[in-house]
Amino acid sequence: MTFRPKFITFDCHGTMILYDMAGAARHHYGAQLSPEAMDTFIADFSAYRLDEVLGAWKPYADVVHNALERTCKRNGVAFDPAVAEDIYNRVPTWGPHADVPAGLAKIAGNIPLVALTNAMNVQIPHNIAKLGAPIDHVLTAENAGAYKPQMQAFEYLFDQLGCGPKDILHVSSSFRYDLMTAHDLGITNKVWVNRGHEPANPYYGYTEIKSVGELPGLVGL
Repeated sequence: MTFRPKFITFDCHGTMILYDMAGAARHHYGAQLSPEAMDTFIADFSAYRLDEVLGAWKPYADVVHNALERTCKRNGVAFDPAVAEDIYNRVPTWGPHADVPAGLAKIAGNIPLVALTNAMNVQIPHNIAKLGAPIDHVLTAENAGAYKPQMQAFEYLFDQLGCGPKDILHVSSSFRYDLMTAHDLGITNKVWVNRGHEPANPYYGYTEIKSVGELPGLVGL
């Protein structure tokens, strides 16, 4: 890839931030589930969170609560709303993947960096502050009125930045939340950060990197 975009747009949680929902679930349920059952629980929790963001916008606390309640029901585990609240409250405490700060620092000041995040307005400043590099624009699902992977979230980004699909390079570790929708909207310049939580899917047309440290080289920095 040799492309100098007007903006580099990022998924935040999972791509830049170590989004440790699995660790939070293990903390609360690991003692009562076998390792195999715990893995199933974590996979279900992830799937239900995605399902919860596909409808009308609601606070992310509700997304976590509903997804956890549905996961517990499916796995025969007692649901405690206090656990859902604790997991939600952990989100703003999470910091970046180890490769992120240095990679972002090489780009900052050369190309505007944009976070397109499913986080709440009160959550995301705490995560952004831990990235170690300035983010020029932080755009949330709360302000967009829709969570990714819904197109409305990306359309909000275009409106706020005054740009179109061809003007950006979108970076994500997730096909299901980001890269599939980006493809459908005509974002041709995409980077998949392979964090190991989804399999490759070449149909969607992207450049694969193993760490954000490789990103500056893709834009000539």
